[in-house]
Amino acid sequence: MSRKLIVLAMCSFALSACSSAPATDETAAEPATPTASFDWFEYTGNDPAFSEPPGPDGYLNPILAGFYPDPSVTRGPDGYYLVHSTFSYFPGIPVFHSKDLVHWEQIGNVIDRPGMLDFDGLGLSRGVFAPTIEYHDGVFYVANTCVDCGGNFIVTATDPAGPWSDPVWLPEVGGIDPSLFFEEDGSVWIMNNDEPPGGSTYPGHRAIWFRQIDPGTFQSISEPNVLINGGVRLEDEPIWIEGPHIYHVGDWYYLSAAEGGTAVDHSQVVLRSKELTGPYEPYENNPILTQRHLPADRANPITSVGHADLVQDADGDWWATFLGVRPYEGDLYNTGRETFLMPVEWKNGWPVILEGEEEVHYNMDTLPAPLGKIGYHIPETGNFTLREDFDGEALPFHWMTLRVPQSEWWALEDGSLELRARPVELGSGEQPSYLGRRQQHQNAVASTQVTFSPEISGDEAGLAVLQSDEYFYALGLTVSDTGTPEVVLRQRAGADDPLNGPLVAAAPITGGTVELKITARQDAYDFAFRTPGSDEWTVLATGLDGKVLSTQVAGGFVGATFGLYAEAGPR
Repeated sequence: MSRKLIVLAMCSFALSACSSAPATDETAAEPATPTASFDWFEYTGNDPAFSEPPGPDGYLNPILAGFYPDPSVTRGPDGYYLVHSTFSYFPGIPVFHSKDLVHWEQIGNVIDRPGMLDFDGLGLSRGVFAPTIEYHDGVFYVANTCVDCGGNFIVTATDPAGPWSDPVWLPEVGGIDPSLFFEEDGSVWIMNNDEPPGGSTYPGHRAIWFRQIDPGTFQSISEPNVLINGGVRLEDEPIWIEGPHIYHVGDWYYLSAAEGGTAVDHSQVVLRSKELTGPYEPYENNPILTQRHLPADRANPITSVGHADLVQDADGDWWATFLGVRPYEGDLYNTGRETFLMPVEWKNGWPVILEGEEEVHYNMDTLPAPLGKIGYHIPETGNFTLREDFDGEALPFHWMTLRVPQSEWWALEDGSLELRARPVELGSGEQPSYLGRRQQHQNAVASTQVTFSPEISGDEAGLAVLQSDEYFYALGLTVSDTGTPEVVLRQRAGADDPLNGPLVAAAPITGGTVELKITARQDAYDFAFRTPGSDEWTVLATGLDGKVLSTQVAGGFVGATFGLYAEAGPR
């Protein structure tokens, strides 16, 4: 049976995919708990900035809207491949494929098997940071860091859709953001961010290190040396030099890295050398990409840009993928850090993305030269509606859960997604029965239909919008202490709140099936429910604070997700 993913206002098509089953079932020792059945899930995004469609020779930024940070791109034998950070979500590190750098289809996830990495006990913004992908001699390589869960590692695959190898750990490579370079003579090199020799002399003082590794074992075979200490102008005490890449173009080796941290001071800088191991001299007009100097009150701002990776199109022209954010006010955004695309112009032998007062635009008027036919794809930017009817054999690749599951608590059965309620709360910091997808718009609507028969107070299933363990709203079907079925809304807005969030509102219902809806309006969220077949929604709460779901308030590096959940009370 093929899964049908209905795309309204854009196109309709059938998409097949598979996701790995969780680890061996450990449910036998657990008490019996009810199961929630979700008939469908629908997501709609409608941002004014996307209202003007691109021309026939243009495209929209971001090319991947929503929580797709730290993009790294490579060109393989059948197109382009892109990976991103997912931190402590599972499956981790999505793999996208494209023929033209604009239209992307997710084909798998790198971290898709329990046992590859362990995120137990980690906050959602720990785990896998800033992966880099390279293709060389028939093999795809992803270098990455598992923060607080093992350090730096490399995985490989001959098919980027997977399976990927188990991690090969790099105990001698410290810090974060490892990146590979394959030299023409067959040697393999790795660079990474870490403290400079002798330690940091000011907060955020880091260096880019470089060493040769064995092509088979990936272990170090040379002493490391420093390529950049601090940044391009050490006297200014630059912070967080990271995300390095090296490109060999003509007679020069170009070293490009992010600088300034991933907030509004984020930027991209470039240096070059005639020798791979340096010394590298910085471009006098650095940075080659930033928006930190532009007025904060400009219309539809795109900020915090950087962490770029460069690639060539079919005509040999250069393009840069990089992260940025779309705040709705100040530095407030709930959609996380997103993936953007801009052309690269070579100026006097230097690659430049933007200079001066130039802005990153939503609507671009130049397309990369494609490598082949684009084909159908799920929309990842612009305004669209997606409906999932759960009638396939596996969930689409973009569904994620918090940390790594160790038991089989979800299943696709007879056109429904079944979630077993477990005694793990959304705010517990553990691995709840929760499957989510990214909020990709400032203005979005997520809705679902759930059937659930709660047995005791504490049994609950429904729809949540979640930024972290400490910050979320949960709209669910439960039963009161007196046995009355009801819809409840809970909000957790900080670590001092109860794990499952204080009660905000509740309303009695009849029957065990209900439709639930959460509407995001930039910094405000509305919550409603109705009986299936009804034309009218009952508003449970409106205009609740959405800023608590922003990165600025909640902290960390992730964006909000809309998700389906099921919890069980103590038995």
